[in-house]
Amino acid sequence: MLIRLGYDIAFDVPVAVPFVTLLNVHPSRESDLQEPDELKVSSATNIEYYLDSFGNKCCRFLACPGELRLTNSTSIRDTGEADPVATWAGEMPVEDLPNQVLRYLLNSRYCEVDRMSNIAAQLFGGIAPGWNRVQAVCSWVYERVTFGYQYANPQKTAFDVYTDGLGVCRDFQHLAITLCRALNIPARYATGYLGDIGVPAAPMPMDFSAWFEVYLGGAWWTFDARHNQPRIGRVLMAVGRDASDVAITTSFGTANLRKFSVVTDEVLKQVATAA
Repeated sequence: MLIRLGYDIAFDVPVAVPFVTLLNVHPSRESDLQEPDELKVSSATNIEYYLDSFGNKCCRFLACPGELRLTNSTSIRDTGEADPVATWAGEMPVEDLPNQVLRYLLNSRYCEVDRMSNIAAQLFGGIAPGWNRVQAVCSWVYERVTFGYQYANPQKTAFDVYTDGLGVCRDFQHLAITLCRALNIPARYATGYLGDIGVPAAPMPMDFSAWFEVYLGGAWWTFDARHNQPRIGRVLMAVGRDASDVAITTSFGTANLRKFSVVTDEVLKQVATAA
């Protein structure tokens, strides 16, 4: 399967301001790209790429005053298969986890693990450890939280979502991540492209998406508390402890968003017919 990816994002920048973006496909998917994954910056200086501590590809630059446009159009080869399900994958004792995985058990900006430890134990402590327990967490969040863009709040934490039962995509994932960590299951936040492939098209405009990954059986596996079903065509861009680590754009000064458009479409093959 071939998927067309892209975005067109515009800001009004009153004065020169430094930016950091995470708008490139994750290095783990670079070999699947069929065209260059090139961030085009309309007006900036000092453009530099680097990998952050989570292994994400970042771009930093100094945006010039005026309109700043960030655009890209590329394509990527995908298996066309839904997210894998590995019911055999088990939890690992904390003492056996790799050092680099341990940080995904800890508190972070939006995930108050200590505050929800007793809640997680009460809800899921009686379920056998492993894949099915993570799926139980995922299903519980999916059923308890009501989705709505009007509930978006950049200050909302996992405990807030647990309390009011309202949120957007990232809030579903933050709550599920926190509950998993409270059960000593490493969990991390993921963001990227997820088009309406193999499912009915959503009525709202396309956006970047969020999901989460858990470490089971020595590998990272995809779960999605917002949709709670395996999906086709996920394209990872970045991972981190929570949404604060994977912001698509960060400006260190004033930058007013004027346009935000995302494209994630399957490229359908054209079949020629004889006249």
